[in-house]
Amino acid sequence: MSTRSSSRAPDASDDELLAAHVAGDRDAFAELIHRHRDRLWAVAVRTLGDREDAADALQEALLSAHRAAGRFRGDSAVTTWLHRIVVNACLDRIRRLQSHRTVPLVTSSDDERPDREPVAPAVDHDTALVVRQAMDELPVEQRAALVLVDLQGYSVADAAAVLGIAEGTVKSRCARGRAKLAIALGYLRPGRSQADNGSVTKKVSDPAHSRNPAVAGDVSSEGEPLSGRKALRVKAEEQ
Repeated sequence: MSTRSSSRAPDASDDELLAAHVAGDRDAFAELIHRHRDRLWAVAVRTLGDREDAADALQEALLSAHRAAGRFRGDSAVTTWLHRIVVNACLDRIRRLQSHRTVPLVTSSDDERPDREPVAPAVDHDTALVVRQAMDELPVEQRAALVLVDLQGYSVADAAAVLGIAEGTVKSRCARGRAKLAIALGYLRPGRSQADNGSVTKKVSDPAHSRNPAVAGDVSSEGEPLSGRKALRVKAEEQ
């Protein structure tokens, strides 16, 4: 027989709610997810960059968590456990999507294409789309680390717990991801163009510059974050 939700305290902790769910409380898991759904959703949509894919991944993750609750050992916070399941579901979905990518069909005849006005220069609203595309090009491990640390504001330690990796690995993945974003999005800074990125790419690939964090795209010589992290903030504000 399932336990009635009225048998637990209204201010039950996450651990108590999960334990109640395992014990048969039909409402406990829903209450637990209700508490954390906004952050779980934000992680999913920012990792995948597509709301429909994020919804599917989140649903898969929550079903997995619902079934696996009895195996939770309590060696981390319940929220960390939930986020780990969501991130893993998102990364699995990214890998599946990448393995099934199709090449869009392009017609070669101008007569078959409708007349269109030239594309207008990118405006602020479009910046988030540009950043999202750049994020999509990152290795999935770097993307997940950046989403947690730079977009969601998790500490390196918390991100490491969610991803199940060492803190140093989180720092390394974030640094590499920011460097790649700085190269890809450097033209978004005032006074720069996409053509300028070629010189940045050359410097970053030059061993003489590889140990300089300002050149690598993490921070400038004055300590100011470069476009990689700034653009991520634009992406966060758009979502």
